[in-house]
Amino acid sequence: MLYRLLQLVKKELQVLFGDKSSRMMLIMPVIMQVALFPFAATMEVKESAIAIYNEDNGAASIELSQRIAKAAAFKTVMNIYSQNDLIDVIDKQKVLIAVHFPQRFSAGLSSQSHPASAQAQVIIDGRRSNAGQIANSYISQIINEYILEKSPQRPATAIIVRNAYNPNLNFKWHILPCLVAIITTVGSLMVTALSVAREREEGTFDQLLVTPLTPGYIMAGKTVPGIIVAVGQAIIITLAAVLIYRVPFNGSFLALLMGMVVYGLSLSGVGLFVSSICSTQQQAFLGAFSFMVPAMMLSGFVAPIENMPRFLQILSYGNPLCYFIQLVKGVFLKQFAFMDVFPFLWPMLLIALFTLSAGLWVFKHHIE
Repeated sequence: MLYRLLQLVKKELQVLFGDKSSRMMLIMPVIMQVALFPFAATMEVKESAIAIYNEDNGAASIELSQRIAKAAAFKTVMNIYSQNDLIDVIDKQKVLIAVHFPQRFSAGLSSQSHPASAQAQVIIDGRRSNAGQIANSYISQIINEYILEKSPQRPATAIIVRNAYNPNLNFKWHILPCLVAIITTVGSLMVTALSVAREREEGTFDQLLVTPLTPGYIMAGKTVPGIIVAVGQAIIITLAAVLIYRVPFNGSFLALLMGMVVYGLSLSGVGLFVSSICSTQQQAFLGAFSFMVPAMMLSGFVAPIENMPRFLQILSYGNPLCYFIQLVKGVFLKQFAFMDVFPFLWPMLLIALFTLSAGLWVFKHHIE
């Protein structure tokens, strides 16, 4: 029976890698996303446009304007001379953010009797709220640093910020470990989701059923290729992250490899469940896509899970991508060993047990 199982796995791998176009479909998306994702999917604000409306023209407002203009986040600085022009450049999206220094700003900054006159106004384009908030934090930091330098009553102590695990806040250190999980999700889920549906579409499903293999062995033969694809793609991205983008890898590779296998197992269960209830590859593709998008949104990659409503947080407990992203980032940046990844492995094992059992039940139900 083991020999027949290996032959089924071999047949599935031949279908996946048997011709050039299939191989390219598995490899090229990985290469393209590794090349584009670290640069495109970034939350950094660089070379944006800013408008400065300076009604004060005092020493403080001029120096602050010069410091803001020299910031790496702002490539284009537009000097505005009226309130109408300020509204116009924001309305037409010519700038991301605008700073308004009112009259007597410099005098108010140096005077203790009129502190309200030293208030500067920052106007953000709400249509680009995320980038605007980040740009606003840069401007706030510049203004606060200036006030600390020029204030005659400088505080005796200052807060020193140290960023753990990512000292320079390099966004590639965040995006590439997450990319290991995301691309693995796409590859493994598609391979398994299309497997049974492909057999039905090509008319070989009945031939598969008359073999001595039981439904459990057939499901196992469909699961192993998906895990192989998941692990292979994840290793390619890991090597690219470490060797090309110089992302530190501080943990155990064996722990990461075990996480890849367990995650691939949980995804294979989802894919086979989708494939078992679909009659065509098109239906299976749409079913897999219907799982992938919510899984990515609930994984913590786009937004912290803690910020989501409580019912969505509960749903994320059944999302294997949520655990695998934490596992990968921990191995890359936190020196995770095997015992450190175990809290993320066992939930994925439970999810795999549930999804594979559900997939097997549906598969048996459809062939009876």
